Amino acid sequence: MSGKIAIISGTSIARSRVFQGWKSKEVKTPYGDVVFRLSGDVIVVNRHGFENPLPPHAINYRAYVDALKKLKVENAICLSSVGSLKESLGPGSFVSCEDYVSFAPMTFFDDELSGFAPVVDNSLLKWIRSVSPHPIKTGKIYAQTRGPRFETKAEVKILQSWGCDVVGMTFANEADLLLEKEIGITSLCMIDNLAHGLGRQQLSLEDFRAMVSANQAKVDNLLDILVQELRS
Repeated sequence: MSGKIAIISGTSIARSRVFQGWKSKEVKTPYGDVVFRLSGDVIVVNRHGFENPLPPHAINYRAYVDALKKLKVENAICLSSVGSLKESLGPGSFVSCEDYVSFAPMTFFDDELSGFAPVVDNSLLKWIRSVSPHPIKTGKIYAQTRGPRFETKAEVKILQSWGCDVVGMTFANEADLLLEKEIGITSLCMIDNLAHGLGRQQLSLEDFRAMVSANQAKVDNLLDILVQELRS
């Protein structure tokens, strides 16, 4: 694997043992300073921040994407925690999304028109699937909501009617910006919960955190393999 690659995640990285001991680096940008962890040509980003994690709606997306461009990153693996909009896609499943829905796009072009149409290239997906010990379902559609709360049952029904498969609060924002900076993106999602109204159990923050914790070993297993492959 040639060129610099970034692994971007949030909860999965904050809890992970894989990146312990990696060197930290601070990069200054016009949008704020960003701290990364890196080893060789692999750069790790906690989209929420390593020291003082921010909720999804307050993340400084432009700062870390601008910094990745400055570091000459060519491709990013965007690992996202998502809720499933389909009971057939249960918690503990890995999926990859080929497109996304967002009606509040992020951009670096605040004072000019942009004729930019996002395309998720998933250029690293074939390789990731070839080394993953876990199945990864592909071709899914990601719907982004603002957060920080979970979606209402009515919102979930609307997203389902639009043909979306999973819902989250971060991927579309960073995808918009990464693609504007001409950084390739590969979507990788861990389903940590069924969306509000699906299944028998009432969705709560406590249950969500418990499911994230239960899935961490599987996430770490895949991250460990990807890092070893990228550094070899």
